[in-house]
Amino acid sequence: MRPLFASSFLIAPLLMALAACSASEGDGVTDVAIIGTQQGLFADGLRLPFEGQHLRAATRQGLVALDEQGQVVPAIAERWIVTDDGESYIFRIREFDFPDGDRLTAQAVRASLNRTLAALEGTTMGLDLAKIRDVRAMTGRVVEIRLNSPMPDLLQLLAQPEMGLVLGEAEVGPMRFARDGAAADLTPLRPEERGLPQQPDWEEAVNPVRVYAVDAREATDGFSSGRYDLVLNGRLVDLPLADIGALARGTIRFDAARGLFGLDIRRATGFLSAPTNREALSMALDRPALIEPFNIGGWIPTTRVVAPGLPNDDGSVPERWIALSIEERRAEAARRVAAWEAQNDAEVSLRLALPEGPGSDILFDELAGQYGEIGVALERVGMEDRSDLALRDRVARYAGARWFLNQFNCAVSRALCSPDVDFLVELAAESRDPAEQVSYLAEAETAFAAFNGYIPIGAPIRWSLARAEVVGFSENPWNFHPLFPLSRAPM
Repeated sequence: MRPLFASSFLIAPLLMALAACSASEGDGVTDVAIIGTQQGLFADGLRLPFEGQHLRAATRQGLVALDEQGQVVPAIAERWIVTDDGESYIFRIREFDFPDGDRLTAQAVRASLNRTLAALEGTTMGLDLAKIRDVRAMTGRVVEIRLNSPMPDLLQLLAQPEMGLVLGEAEVGPMRFARDGAAADLTPLRPEERGLPQQPDWEEAVNPVRVYAVDAREATDGFSSGRYDLVLNGRLVDLPLADIGALARGTIRFDAARGLFGLDIRRATGFLSAPTNREALSMALDRPALIEPFNIGGWIPTTRVVAPGLPNDDGSVPERWIALSIEERRAEAARRVAAWEAQNDAEVSLRLALPEGPGSDILFDELAGQYGEIGVALERVGMEDRSDLALRDRVARYAGARWFLNQFNCAVSRALCSPDVDFLVELAAESRDPAEQVSYLAEAETAFAAFNGYIPIGAPIRWSLARAEVVGFSENPWNFHPLFPLSRAPM
């Protein structure tokens, strides 16, 4: 995968000694700050924010999991096979007993998976998992998942935190959780408690992990002062805060994330009622210039809804307006704005919803300046306010076009949607021919681009702050940083 950010990104290297301080020095605890809220960290259910996903993954394993590099690894399932037709995944689960003496069985795993799949209906993840036909308990230790059509991304989806197994009161780990006020204290379960061989000197090999959910300013200030060893869930809206403290070069780390970063069209009224006018807003953007003030090297802009370069991208959907310069694009966009204003005797003024944060302030100024050049005025409002446009900033769960298109499905999206596009995506999901699936998805992307319900800007930006002595952390394409590997004691 091509790296999203250049490794030479520099951040003000002030007071190196302070940056080298570690919050866990002396107490043997890795302190992690996740930018978010306490409510989100301790959230229940299946609609989890970033911070809640990470706590869930630490305390409730699924059949498989993601490691720190973002690779699928065994969890409750010790191994698996995929049938030649790609329509059946067969898992052999670990053999171990719970503290009350009950044994983990395939029937219990099947029941938990079926409950989760039912609860996910009506969500984007439910759409992603719609190819699952049934889950079967074959023997005491074998679970089979049957599909309506091949689904190469199934393992990646099964590794998501929401797919963690619920097996009564039994702990399936890999960590034990206790709440201590605002913090979540996590202790790794012993290997034998997770169906693995005993490991000598286990206590010496691991450290506890303490997790806090705080706002971006507290997270960056706490990292600068040595309170936190690791900060997760940094976004573009918070990026300027990472340059306020005494941070040494190399402490800021960027994920090569793929996903959606752009503007939703929330209302098809007034100027936005015509697809050609919505297109004018997209074609007028100089995308690299929007991100230039943030001084990020290697960021990938795109005019496509689906991220370019995915494994099944057949090249049939190109970037838009490649034959036109930015000056020519803006001239055409300005012409459409002027024509609408003359016909309606009104000026084009749009409300744009952005989250709070210094990065949002910069982004709004850039957007307002660029749209001002074509005669469109922007007013900034909050994310929950009534708006015409709204920022969409989300990392993909897997590297497939279906994920991108499912985000705009009429059953789940607050933005403009197209039933015709949804129908094409459904045809792709039902097709048993991989080439036909790719063709339907390309047709769906082309149709959604013509609909102009979304203004792509580029790849989402995700950053973390990590001290050199923190083990078990790595950048990865999914912006998912499991907490269990952080418990490994430094060598």
